[in-house]
Amino acid sequence: MNVHPVTKTILERLGLGLATLFVVSIIIFSAIEMLPGDFGQAILGQAATQETVAAFRRELGLDQPAYLRYLQWVGGALQGDLGTSFSGRNASGIDRSRAVVDLIAPRLWNTLFLAGLTAVIAVPIALALGVSTALFRNSVYDRTVNTATLTTISFPEFFVAYILILLLASLYPVFPSLANVDDSTPLAERAFRTALPALTLTLVIVAHMMRMTRAAIINLLASPYIQMARLSGASQTEVIIKHALPNAWAPIATVIAFNLAYLVVGVVVVEVVFVYPGVGQLMVDAVTSRDIPVVQGCALIFAITYILLNLIADIIGIITNPRLLHPK
Repeated sequence: MNVHPVTKTILERLGLGLATLFVVSIIIFSAIEMLPGDFGQAILGQAATQETVAAFRRELGLDQPAYLRYLQWVGGALQGDLGTSFSGRNASGIDRSRAVVDLIAPRLWNTLFLAGLTAVIAVPIALALGVSTALFRNSVYDRTVNTATLTTISFPEFFVAYILILLLASLYPVFPSLANVDDSTPLAERAFRTALPALTLTLVIVAHMMRMTRAAIINLLASPYIQMARLSGASQTEVIIKHALPNAWAPIATVIAFNLAYLVVGVVVVEVVFVYPGVGQLMVDAVTSRDIPVVQGCALIFAITYILLNLIADIIGIITNPRLLHPK
């Protein structure tokens, strides 16, 4: 049976994504396994006897071989069970622990909301700047925008965040400096409180998307069909909007997907700065308290999100490739 090249390539990418996720799961488990410190010792204190620590570790299942714990973790993850948090356990034997999924789910919604709000602001701005700078290539406007984007790329996220807090929350109090939201926060109030984190992420990712859009369009302007369009009398704007931009969607979609993946995965620093209750903040708190199941769950969610968005970018690039859509 003949399989269409697009279907075949998409299936190959999906298989590669699953294989990548398997390898990443091993890396996550191994990295957390090698972290210094012991949860049982941290909870029971330095005065606890070795027998008490051993009994506590046995209760948590930490006395089992690493490969068995990995298989149990992966098997549970395949069924939607990421384990139970250690944070509710204490030395007196009281267990108020919660399922990791229940801890991550509301935090994941907050992170996705912040990423979505940033994307709604950043993507149109990046596309507009990329197209306009390609349209006015080597002009003062082009050089100014490129200089500004290079400047924002060179600054780390926490530096941009603190500058915005200084300007827009301290000197000129327009937005709150802490993005404290919960399930009962109305949508408009939630958007207002997350304005500074969203603005921070926007300044960071707009530069990447804008420069990739500009480079993709400029690269296409040297193609023969663009020369034919110019010879037919099309204006520079028509050449870019009608001929270059449609053929540049594949690289543009790829860079947008990469940056959306970064928004979800790379928000840890921004969430910590603004005390935003997202997955990144939860992961930092879990690392501090040596809550292994929560750290593993957060890292796995980040990995799945990043791989999934990269797969979407690959599939968009494949579908928009005429050589695959119309094979000889």
